[in-house]
Amino acid sequence: MTALFEDVIFGPVRSRRLGLSLGVNLLPIHAKLCTFDCIYCECGWNAERRGAMRFNSREEVRLKLEEVLSRMKEAGTPPDVITFAGNGEPTMHPDFEPIIDDTIALRNRLCPTAKISVLSNATQLHREEVCRALERVDNNILKLDSAFDETVRRINQPRQAHYAVEDIVRRMHQFSGRMILQTMFLRGHRNGATIDNTTPEEVAAWLRLVEQIRPRQVMIYSLDRDTPCDTLERVTKEELQAIARQVEALGIACSVA
Repeated sequence: MTALFEDVIFGPVRSRRLGLSLGVNLLPIHAKLCTFDCIYCECGWNAERRGAMRFNSREEVRLKLEEVLSRMKEAGTPPDVITFAGNGEPTMHPDFEPIIDDTIALRNRLCPTAKISVLSNATQLHREEVCRALERVDNNILKLDSAFDETVRRINQPRQAHYAVEDIVRRMHQFSGRMILQTMFLRGHRNGATIDNTTPEEVAAWLRLVEQIRPRQVMIYSLDRDTPCDTLERVTKEELQAIARQVEALGIACSVA
């Protein structure tokens, strides 16, 4: 069953990709706010998660994060990573850049060994302040689930009519490798359409974009949580490892979760 995150700070949880992760939710507590409507989103469909569309304030985020980090420091259990995720797309927040500045200051003072990560769908890279903030975090993790616009429309269902993979890739390339590329591999069907980004054609096209973007790392994974679409299938670890080897052949590190 899909569910929303019910607080500004959540966890810590054991992340498959990041270690002991303390989550930060900049999005509404009782609603989902996202520029995608992914068929695999653990928070459910956008339309079913409507509510008060209020971003959590910069001050509230800072105070609550300071409280939890202080408590974890005193307990001797600092997080491995502070992860911006939550009920939608974190970079939509109008104060995203100053919130990242606050978080860096808190991290440096309270748990200097922790990394700061942002999980983003890359739809806000046209905003200069978002790119500046992403360049300052330890793990700038950007999503790209397919090289083809049609497949992205089926899997991620972007809310912007102008979304184009070509544009996203161009903006990712501007980070000059200071980013991590994240891709969900899956198959299934929805509304009579087949969904599969693991075909030879899909993987070959995706690899060409990976080579073009040249991130410092690629993270690939498959389904692990409940999804709003119940006709999806998990890709095996062996298949993911086979894709990872092709990424590594490009001279780029690739992790499988």
